[in-house]
Amino acid sequence: MTEPSDPSRPDVFRDVRELIRSRDRAALATALPADRAAWPYASLVLVAVDHDLSPVLLLSDLAEHSKAIAADPRVSLLFDGTGGLAQPLTGPRVTLLGRAARSDDERLKQRFLRHHPDAEMYAGFRDFNFYKVTLERTHLVGGFGKIRWIAPADLLAVPPLPGLAESEAGIVTHMNEDHADAVQLYATRLLGLAGEAWTMVGIDREGLDLRQSGDIARLAFDSPLETVADARQTLVALVHRARAVGPS
Repeated sequence: MTEPSDPSRPDVFRDVRELIRSRDRAALATALPADRAAWPYASLVLVAVDHDLSPVLLLSDLAEHSKAIAADPRVSLLFDGTGGLAQPLTGPRVTLLGRAARSDDERLKQRFLRHHPDAEMYAGFRDFNFYKVTLERTHLVGGFGKIRWIAPADLLAVPPLPGLAESEAGIVTHMNEDHADAVQLYATRLLGLAGEAWTMVGIDREGLDLRQSGDIARLAFDSPLETVADARQTLVALVHRARAVGPS
């Protein structure tokens, strides 16, 4: 992924979207209730990002951040793109501001669980609930002095593709069950990743998500899908490209 290091570049919004979509965890900031003196509270959460960039969380009612959200739904989520840098403050990080609300949407639940299969163990517990964060504002720090606020309309300049969210589960299942070799090629030849048993866990208009045990990867498309039918053509084209690359 190209780092969103220069806020003046016209493709910076896509870089920001890719950074957000390529992370499976974030720092969640909430405001503790008044009886806790309304202190800011930060915690680590697992996250899956929906097609419209809305973060999806699975939280326990017993957690401090859940109690805080019940009192004040305003939250922020920090997505860190500085890993592996010798000077982390030169790297990109993005903070999403929005309001969290419980969600019973089965599609969101399944999208989260594909990205975090181990969460199946506790997702059905009574004291765990899914939350969707409705995006209101985004703040990008692309490095020293490269800072800007981003309005939702700018960040979502490429809106979700109608019908893809509803087709996603079928596409992912088909690829993993019938074309596991292709998924493996995406990981090893196009992304240069090691290991076997990579699986696809998601596909959106601008790319696809892969997972192998605790490792995740993001493969961005050259251009956004224009129709749901384009997904198949793009996936086939990526296989041809991977085979042309040859083994490393």
